[in-house]
Amino acid sequence: MKYVCRVSIRSCEDMKRTSSIYRYQTATNPYFGATIGRVCNRIANGHFMLNGQDIQVSRNFNNRHQLHGGFLGFDKMHWQVLEANGDGLTLQHCSPAGHEGYPGQVTATVKYTLTEDNCLHVRMQAKTTKTTIVNMTNHSYFNLAGHGAGREAMLEHSIMIKADQITETDSDSIPTGRLINVAGTLFDLNEPTQLGERLQQLLNGYDDNYCVKLNDNNMTTIARAYHQKSGRWLEIASNQPGVQFYTSNYMPDVNKGEIPLKGKEDAKYVKQGSFCLETQKYPDAVNHSNFPSIILNPNEQYNHDVIYKFGICRSGTSSCI
Repeated sequence: MKYVCRVSIRSCEDMKRTSSIYRYQTATNPYFGATIGRVCNRIANGHFMLNGQDIQVSRNFNNRHQLHGGFLGFDKMHWQVLEANGDGLTLQHCSPAGHEGYPGQVTATVKYTLTEDNCLHVRMQAKTTKTTIVNMTNHSYFNLAGHGAGREAMLEHSIMIKADQITETDSDSIPTGRLINVAGTLFDLNEPTQLGERLQQLLNGYDDNYCVKLNDNNMTTIARAYHQKSGRWLEIASNQPGVQFYTSNYMPDVNKGEIPLKGKEDAKYVKQGSFCLETQKYPDAVNHSNFPSIILNPNEQYNHDVIYKFGICRSGTSSCI
């Protein structure tokens, strides 16, 4: 059985999802709300060295690189229900050794918990039988005006991400290994920033890993989003050193005659009609020794926590971000 977790504010869904369970498993599904693994984001040339061994994983991105775990990543799997109750759900998936080219059998669990203070807590954990790499994420899409509100409403959002650097990438969005300071650039989101104004200048949108600074206890508020017309806001806290800010640039472009994706209640999902804030370690980290490590050994446990806190701004408040 496949479960979908939703969060509603004023009975309006803010998280995008498809109209059919089976559409989640198609190659064209843009990972709506998915748990991504074993490794989220990109691995250059689908290749890396691990303990002196040459590892080649599947290449499902431009026939050159791996993206989001390969052709049949965690997002395409039916997960086993370990526990389900009134406020939470725990799921498990066992990824066999060799799947998509990865060494070791990995057992991953994801626990979703809804709290009384309007939070969705997602805890991702994994163990392996052999040294491998793991870098999971949650790939939810948000539009605080409503899941089918479209591009115009998405551009009304203000965004803030607490990060002074991003990972530099090439034309295939593969990290070069360099970190770029964002101060004075269009990528500086340390202060509340109107998305509409930025995307007029950054026509291809955002698809960048922000290097966040974690507190000593690791769990850190890293990003906030606010939609003034509805009053809705979202705050994200995580224990991961990176967050991929993505403005749905690869969704159908109606200005080019492309057909929108069909969502729940016949909602139409289009280019730059939503945004993602995907907490993670840095992309292609296994190929860059200066990036936080994503190597997981048999005697270790992968731990990834992210909290999505939702709220509504009180009437008359000038800013909620």
